[in-house]
Amino acid sequence: MKPGIVFLATGAVLVFCILVAGCTQNLSGYIPSPGTSGNPVIDANNRFSFDLYSQLAGDAANKDQNLFFSPWSISSAMAVTYEGARNKTAGKIRNVFHFPENRIVLRDGYAGLNSGLNPNNPAYTLRTANALWAEKSWPFLPEYSRVALKSYGAHAENLDFVHDAEGSRNAINSWVGEKTDEKISHLVSPGEITPVTRLIITNGIFFRGTWAKQFDQNKTADQAFSLPSGGTIPVRMMARNDRNAFFRYGETDRVQVLEMPYVNGTGTPLSMFILLPREKNLDRLERSLDARKFYELKRSLSKQLVMVYIPKFRLETRYDLSQNLAEMGMPAAFSPSADLSGMDGTQDLMIDKIIHNAYIDINEEGTEAAGATYVKIVLKGDSQPPQPPEFRADHPFIFIIQDTESGNILFTGRVANPNG
Repeated sequence: MKPGIVFLATGAVLVFCILVAGCTQNLSGYIPSPGTSGNPVIDANNRFSFDLYSQLAGDAANKDQNLFFSPWSISSAMAVTYEGARNKTAGKIRNVFHFPENRIVLRDGYAGLNSGLNPNNPAYTLRTANALWAEKSWPFLPEYSRVALKSYGAHAENLDFVHDAEGSRNAINSWVGEKTDEKISHLVSPGEITPVTRLIITNGIFFRGTWAKQFDQNKTADQAFSLPSGGTIPVRMMARNDRNAFFRYGETDRVQVLEMPYVNGTGTPLSMFILLPREKNLDRLERSLDARKFYELKRSLSKQLVMVYIPKFRLETRYDLSQNLAEMGMPAAFSPSADLSGMDGTQDLMIDKIIHNAYIDINEEGTEAAGATYVKIVLKGDSQPPQPPEFRADHPFIFIIQDTESGNILFTGRVANPNG
């Protein structure tokens, strides 16, 4: 066997993307541009994934911190919210999330993708769900509930936010826990439901898969991982450095890229992509990475023998995205000027907050990941706004989980410290 290239990862971007088979067909006049999937909903979600990553990475509060979120969970909850938005509010939400202007295209796209994301496949577990939780005394429009159910699978349930906030919170959290295999069971915190809450829109997503090429636990050993601050810490580093370690791999003068597929049986192919900068930090890679760049990097990969070293890690994150999304272009949705009249026929409602929780566990066998999002709608005036390449991820990296057939990104994150 010819000697290959040594891939030494001293800083990385891990991109976690899940794509759904059969979802690349053209929809209702949509003309895809080069470097896109051909599906307007997938393209919208992928663009939002990198937009939000950039926003979170640039937030001073997240400096040198791990990042992890499910763009699909957030986009799904906001698509249901968008269905109730009108006029300028709808336009701003559409721009931030890159939704297609044609609502039929949006609805058909989500209906098809949600079906593909709930396969009956024994090789892995993948499911997603939406729900509406409405204050029982508030008259929401039947048409809004009908569209939420038909296009997004969002069943509506009436709760008593006014007199039983804690019981309502427990009901919502119980649903989220069920949809995420109890990895996220406290999405709505105590006190977040108040008498002025009128609607909670939720999404849950869960994935469990095993590597097509699993790691030998006996080869996992303590190794040094470089922190963004310049120091190092010991981490449990997994290794695939045998003669059967063939992976799709590519490199440039600035970044190494590795694709690690999951066992898929007869289902949609799923993979994790790891983007590892040659520098010890992520700064330059984060500034240049977007949906088009990621697409180009994926196209450059070829199957070859690679010596792979990746740390075990488990992340749990929670974000209040209200300020982030306002800064990204939709501040009016969180203000008294919001127009959510498509929900109830009035101008009385606005978005109070958007909360997102996410969980991921990477080990020798595979990956377990979950995400949950809720959008809180309230009454206005009462809220706040030649050797084998060696891939050694021993410094910060970004990760994405993606369905390698359709290109739909479901999870995106950054590991700055595998020990959390």
